[in-house]
Amino acid sequence: MGAKLGAKPRDISLKTIKDAIPARCFQPSLIRTCAHIVLDLVLASSLVYGVFALTAQVQTWWLRCLIWAGYGYLQGLVCTGIWILAHECGHGALFTSNWANDTVGFVLHTALGVPYFSWKFAHARHHRYTNHMEKDTAFVPSRASDPTISEKIAEMLHLAEDAPLFTAGTLILHQLLGWQAYVLTYASGGSKSTPRAPENKIGDTNLLNPSACIWTPSQRFFVGLSTFGLAAVVFGLSMLADFTSWSTVFLLYGVPYLWLNHWLVAITFLHHTHPDVPHFEDSTWTYTKGALSTIDREFGFIGRYIFHGIIEHHVVHHLFTTIPFYHAGEATKAIQGVLGDSYHRDETPFMLALWRTFQRCRKVEASKSVPGEVHWKPARVSVRDS
Repeated sequence: MGAKLGAKPRDISLKTIKDAIPARCFQPSLIRTCAHIVLDLVLASSLVYGVFALTAQVQTWWLRCLIWAGYGYLQGLVCTGIWILAHECGHGALFTSNWANDTVGFVLHTALGVPYFSWKFAHARHHRYTNHMEKDTAFVPSRASDPTISEKIAEMLHLAEDAPLFTAGTLILHQLLGWQAYVLTYASGGSKSTPRAPENKIGDTNLLNPSACIWTPSQRFFVGLSTFGLAAVVFGLSMLADFTSWSTVFLLYGVPYLWLNHWLVAITFLHHTHPDVPHFEDSTWTYTKGALSTIDREFGFIGRYIFHGIIEHHVVHHLFTTIPFYHAGEATKAIQGVLGDSYHRDETPFMLALWRTFQRCRKVEASKSVPGEVHWKPARVSVRDS
């Protein structure tokens, strides 16, 4: 899995870490911000133009299938980059104006089928309570005593949950449906991560519902605005389907959307899940401990340039969310000397890390040596699969 991680965070203050970062890293550049946004939009538009231009010249069905498949994959990468730019806007990192951040973020995320303000509010809570066993809003692990959905399915099918074939099947479902499950049911959110306790009624944990238990009264209007934006996108796609066909809309928008979902779930999962990195009970959790439980990873050219470094420089982002992504590399280098072993990085190839982590990180149990910490329960993994 790469170098041994999970070193106990040193007693270091957030101010000490911040003081190690050059002040310029906290300042957004209007020119650089706009250049990245325009470049990503030009790339996305060029792919649309290119796929129609190529398929118009090709009559062989299997070549057309290859062209559309290649388009879907590449557009999914570019759209993930655009999603990340909107994510930066949600943190107020790309412009000095909150209005500019929210306007650009709303337009970009809505175009990608993401409820901007709903995500922004829930995601801010995730940053506030990272790796908190009750208050984090995403990828809160199951305790050893709690039955999981995958366990129930495995029991119904008379399969071993750790069987490679079953693991592969559940991983595919995780990547295909993970984002939708989060939006529709707040899946993997902590039991105390909402302003009020969920009620036993339909939609009370739905991110699209302005009245859901997830929101405060002041957030509800903006949640409704986000949902209205998605409805407008669906209407626009239906109009496009009337002009072309639903199959064209699926190839043009649906396939990249599925790839976007895959990358979004994979990136978030691997940032906050590692066999050697703990989660914390309420009694011992602190903001700094949670932020330093984030793991930087490596994804080569795609990670650094198409995904704007979000995979490689996520620890510093969790410490200081308003650092623009184009300064995150410099800021990461600046904090490494201060953090020492408390800085977590795993350079295992990204997709291999996804497989191994999903295979090994199923449930947590109380640490026998460190009160208030929960560690991943060792999973049975065959030598062939490790």
